[in-house]
Amino acid sequence: MEKYIKIIFAGSPVNHLVACDENISLGDKIIVETSRGIELAEVVMLNAKKEEKENKEEEIKFVSLAKDKDINTFEANILEAYKIKEKVKELAKKESLEMKIDEVFISLDKSKVTIYFTAENRVDFRNLVKELASNLKSRIELKQVGARDEVRCMGGIGPCGKSCCCKDFLNDFDHVTIKMAKNQNLSLNPAKISGLCGRLMCCLAYENEHYAETNALMPKINSEVITPSGKGTVVYNDILKREVTVKIGNENQTELKIFDLTEIKKI
Repeated sequence: MEKYIKIIFAGSPVNHLVACDENISLGDKIIVETSRGIELAEVVMLNAKKEEKENKEEEIKFVSLAKDKDINTFEANILEAYKIKEKVKELAKKESLEMKIDEVFISLDKSKVTIYFTAENRVDFRNLVKELASNLKSRIELKQVGARDEVRCMGGIGPCGKSCCCKDFLNDFDHVTIKMAKNQNLSLNPAKISGLCGRLMCCLAYENEHYAETNALMPKINSEVITPSGKGTVVYNDILKREVTVKIGNENQTELKIFDLTEIKKI
């Protein structure tokens, strides 16, 4: 039976599962092989369990424990990646390519350079790749990413005042719909329910199941209900508190009363 550990890559707290039968300790730096090449990672959990949802993750292979020279190379690559990013920007401008360079990653063995970019339309970057390959002597891969992936690369502060979830801890992007905002009685103003990426905020999906279940129990607005104070009309539902505001009375005199969901009966 394979043993698993969980690792993180520098700059991202998102964890990944790796099969490893070696004698590894918590906090060790290790070398792994990913789709981007050879990378440095840190062990954050031992004896991890492989869950069904993790089967869709990219397969990451354990290579070896990292040595001091590997860590030094990794730190040097960060500085080199910044220089390459600036160079790519210059070349893209020279070629009149309408693309935004988001991130540059250099594999630990320098055999591969991955460049992430965003663009409104398709970009013909063949000349750019040729020039970069001749200068860097490495295999070049350009990856066009969407708006959500761009924020995951760059990071930032969300409307809530905290670091973006996609940068902090999300392994995958959940499907988010406008119905989730409606379930939570949120304003449907795009500026208030959209993240830095311009898409619906990921956090709308976190408690959607609870809201959907509670909404099904709540009476509809303007419907009639029976309360301990008599018959009335529903004017507001507080989903979090599971309370219902009811207008009771007649045309001459009415009052609003708040009842717990368990105190009212739908008609």
